[in-house]
Amino acid sequence: MDRAERTAWIEDGFLRDLMENPCNSARHVEFVLDRLKRSPSGKHSTVDDTPSPNPPPQPEFPADLPPPPRPIATNGNILNLPVSRAAQPVPPAATSPAPPESDSDDPSIPVPPNTTCRRRGCHATSPTETPLYRGDEDCVYHPGQALFHEGSKGWTCCKRRVLEFDEFMKIEGCKRKSNHLFVGSKKQSAQEEAVSDVRHDFYQTPTSVIASLFLKKIDKGRAKVEFTSQTAVLLDLPTADNKRYKTELPLFGHIDTARSTYKIMGTKLEMALVKADALSWPTLRSDEQGTSEIIQVGRAGRA
Repeated sequence: MDRAERTAWIEDGFLRDLMENPCNSARHVEFVLDRLKRSPSGKHSTVDDTPSPNPPPQPEFPADLPPPPRPIATNGNILNLPVSRAAQPVPPAATSPAPPESDSDDPSIPVPPNTTCRRRGCHATSPTETPLYRGDEDCVYHPGQALFHEGSKGWTCCKRRVLEFDEFMKIEGCKRKSNHLFVGSKKQSAQEEAVSDVRHDFYQTPTSVIASLFLKKIDKGRAKVEFTSQTAVLLDLPTADNKRYKTELPLFGHIDTARSTYKIMGTKLEMALVKADALSWPTLRSDEQGTSEIIQVGRAGRA
């Protein structure tokens, strides 16, 4: 008799006894125990055939990723929607390698006296007087990098290792060249960017016009502001970030060129234009279209 048949046999006798004695619960317990002892198998089965509970359903996709696109039937063809940009892997940004440093001097660049050779391991210095011919120089240097590891010191291009730093500085180079590298090659300057227009602002008093031209990082040493005439200002404003604003600024009114001044600041050029007459300026430039607004003297007006 298997387990299912034995269970049915016990339940059948238990129900019949329960119907005969409905109020005797102790008798019911004794009946079940006695029934188990007298079951035809004699012993309980050691095999646990109790069905295991179904595992909880796992999410088909991680919570932080969107599900894949669903196929869409269009004219009988199965198409897939494109994957969202958030789910697509972002390729790493390509970094351009730094340009290699020149390995020879430019003959057009003069070598200052007592200049140390730029190559690693070569401690030669340039002579006080520039020689006419430099082909007889012997540069002994290390093409590799300095290596410091667990107290030992050396070069990646050589096998010799020392412990003291003074001995490391005395390690002779392993490569030779005919000329030293004192100044290198001439650096090519980037092309200057021309600025066509800048923002300006001004306000006026009965005797002067205070104008501001907003341009950052103006080079004070190279900048030129010339009051060439009573109706124009010549501007040449190079900046430290390789930009240049160059123009002739036409003025609305006449100015006193001898008394007019300017001042260069970190973010702008400020000009104090002294009026040659007492007329009010509706605009700063003569080529700007005037507005119908009335400009009150002494208050700022934005052009």
